[in-house]
Amino acid sequence: MNPIEDILNAYKKGTLTLEAAVADLGNSLFKDLGHSTLDLDRARRNGASEVIYGEHKTADQIVDLTRTMLEHGHNVLITRTTRAVHEALAALAPESRFHADARAITCSLHEPALAETSIAVVTAGTSDLAVAAEAAVTAEFLGNRVELISDVGVAGIHRLLNRLPEIRDARVVVVVAGMEGALPSVVGGLVDKPVIAVPTSVGYGASFGGVAALLGMLNSCASGVSVVNIDNGFGAGYLANMINRL
Repeated sequence: MNPIEDILNAYKKGTLTLEAAVADLGNSLFKDLGHSTLDLDRARRNGASEVIYGEHKTADQIVDLTRTMLEHGHNVLITRTTRAVHEALAALAPESRFHADARAITCSLHEPALAETSIAVVTAGTSDLAVAAEAAVTAEFLGNRVELISDVGVAGIHRLLNRLPEIRDARVVVVVAGMEGALPSVVGGLVDKPVIAVPTSVGYGASFGGVAALLGMLNSCASGVSVVNIDNGFGAGYLANMINRL
């Protein structure tokens, strides 16, 4: 039962006044922390709680947000963060975990229901691993089994073909690539599963910080390939979770 139902049932039974019910409903939907307005109703609406984007937030702000989420029974995922922030959270959430490759922190009060099928996260190169790790950590945090397959880019396509059975076993495939961004098109032509392409900012000058890979992926000739923003591992992992649970 969700908090809104609890409040309405209490009002219906007469154990809560109308004024108190209205106040509690407001407090159950969001929390104004001064520096941030935390969306506490997102899990009910979208199936997953609000995620804390850590970049450009202070450690105090992140601690404040985390404390509020934990007090309301939400699991916490913090992206684009640092080990120093994790150390600042130690007293509040000793069970939290810092994922160095993904630059993410997770803190789970309860385990989400595990999806029946899995997600494959595939990288073109080792330099794409940070973005791939963010996608993998996000998907795992949301209750998915993830197979991470690294460094199988098109410059040595035999490496990809060697791992193809594992990739085909997944329900959805996240493909992370920089440079010219060719790998998602190749994977999309070899599997009958949705492919989420993630361009990365990896590459020399003419890659334009990932724009070349982004445009290449948007112009993919393979059917079933969708594209998220440059370096957006979180967005890819979140979308893969939604597809994996359809």
